[in-house]
Amino acid sequence: MHPLYTIGHSNLALPMLVYSLQRHGLPLVTDVRSRPHSSRFPQFSQPEFEMGLRDAGLAYLFLGEELGGRPDDPQAYRADGLVNYRARRKSYGFRAGIERVALELEKQPVALLCAEEDPITCHRFLMICPELVALGIEPRHIRKDAVLESQAAAEDRLLAAVHFADVRSDALFAGDRQASLEDAYLAQAEKHAFRADPQAVDVW
Repeated sequence: MHPLYTIGHSNLALPMLVYSLQRHGLPLVTDVRSRPHSSRFPQFSQPEFEMGLRDAGLAYLFLGEELGGRPDDPQAYRADGLVNYRARRKSYGFRAGIERVALELEKQPVALLCAEEDPITCHRFLMICPELVALGIEPRHIRKDAVLESQAAAEDRLLAAVHFADVRSDALFAGDRQASLEDAYLAQAEKHAFRADPQAVDVW
């Protein structure tokens, strides 16, 4: 397979985002935002964003319905309205989205795009990346100034953020890393996953 990258558009100007993508040889942007619209940064709203990418010679694929962090499926939400990433990964729609990403990776490198610059605060890392890693795909995260962060380095930052730094990748007790990562993903999702009005979820 070709490599997979992730990137968050944040407050970048579109030419800077395009530069970051082209610097790493990425011909396809896969948008995993549930709602591809930004009132603060309209350059990243459809259809202008898609047109801007195509003008720069980049392809665009929208998978926000399958892989977005604000799913329409009520079964993806807990009783308190928080998106349950583990439950979402088991859904048909999510599985279909992952299969589409894998299919594209057989043909070309792919960038998953969402809004947050830091991957460990974004569903692309907390919900999507664990599934990709389980499939043997190691994401690479494009940060500010097109600098790359490995999946392992991002995981280490996550572990440190939730006070599991003793099981980072180079630690003595790294054998406990996977179990601690699962706990860290859950703890981080409590802070950053989308939370809907529980009553609104009930009527979907």
